[in-house]
Amino acid sequence: MSPEIASYCGYAASVFIVLSFILKDVRKIRFVNMIGCILFVIYGIFSGMLWPIIIPNAILCFIQVYHLVRNEKTPS
Repeated sequence: MSPEIASYCGYAASVFIVLSFILKDVRKIRFVNMIGCILFVIYGIFSGMLWPIIIPNAILCFIQVYHLVRNEKTPS
């Protein structure tokens, strides 16, 4: 992946993270934040294995998936 595309992934990730703070529905917040985390992981990988970016965002992504799946299984 070219450095330019990796930069666009980083910018898109930032937009998704900021957007997640604007939303009010918790499921939407988690989903949008998860997209941002995935994009940050992609950015970290293709920008030279930036572990301080990859590790926390990968962990946060798994946390978001866990809560999305868990909340889907519990009755409303």
